[in-house]
Amino acid sequence: EGKEEDVRVGANKFPERQPIGTSAQSDKDYKEPPPAPLFEPGELASWSFWRAGIAEFIATFLFLYITVLTVMGVKRAPNMCASVGIQGIAWAFGGMIFALVYCTAGISGGHINPAVTFGLFLARKLSLTRAVYYIVMQCLGAICGAGVVKGSQPKQYQALGGGANTVAPGYTKGSGLGAEIIGTFVLVYTVFSATDAKRNARDSHVPILAPLPIGFAVFLVHLATIPITGTGINPARSLGAAIIFNKDNAWDDHWVFWVGPFIGAALAALYHVIVIRAIP
Repeated sequence: EGKEEDVRVGANKFPERQPIGTSAQSDKDYKEPPPAPLFEPGELASWSFWRAGIAEFIATFLFLYITVLTVMGVKRAPNMCASVGIQGIAWAFGGMIFALVYCTAGISGGHINPAVTFGLFLARKLSLTRAVYYIVMQCLGAICGAGVVKGSQPKQYQALGGGANTVAPGYTKGSGLGAEIIGTFVLVYTVFSATDAKRNARDSHVPILAPLPIGFAVFLVHLATIPITGTGINPARSLGAAIIFNKDNAWDDHWVFWVGPFIGAALAALYHVIVIRAIP
């Protein structure tokens, strides 16, 4: 009947069992780890450090080998209907990231991308020593992956573009840069969200499913930006194909595929740390 006591009891009889938003941010189940040191000399004496770099090398090698072959297969077909088409290329990139992140996440974190490494470094998730080592190994792996493709079919490789990234005719460099920034933001933001240690502490399924949203983000970004830039969002992937293909059109806009991903990764790191996690 609207009595004050009834209202008070009714309002508190069924409390929220699963708080959402900021009310769910409790320290009961998780403590923020300290930021990674800028330099950690002890890493250099650890086998886990060196094997992590080897894992990044092999993963990026396999990534380039499969994806460049897929791109070449589409370009070789007489028409899109006679091949897997743009959707197939997007699935190859996304599917390989899904598989490779699953395989290497427990060893190196499964970055397979200098932009991801850069974003995680800015968020202090790894040291500068490890970040530089990862980026070098990723680039070497990409070069070797594209090199094996060219070595096995040199004429076809050069004739079909070698999977090199370029800004498509009809688009400006600004359009290409914007596509790379936003595309990389989507990827790195997804990486942060899928691997958030606080979510892992509360939801045990998150680390198991982490490779799936990351691979799916790569797939979706490729669907959107293949017509614009061929989709870089990974400087190692762009560098490896450009070095092995080594023609002027592959180098004309190459800076776009480094500057764009690094800006996108930095924005994603800032957004996650300052807005989503609200870490001082």
